[in-house]
Amino acid sequence: MHCAACVRRVTDALQRVVGLQLDSVEVGSAKMAFNPAETTADNIAAVVNGIGFHAHIDQ
Repeated sequence: MHCAACVRRVTDALQRVVGLQLDSVEVGSAKMAFNPAETTADNIAAVVNGIGFHAHIDQ
């Protein structure tokens, strides 16, 4: 992500993921929690990758 428009695109995409509690999205990072019964870290990364960004999981 490089700008506020990128942050908005990622925020919008993540807000549509069922079971995800989004804490913050900033240029270069996003912080969240999720219910593993409803989604997975891989699914969340796939959503971000699907809109043209590169996501990786920090544990």
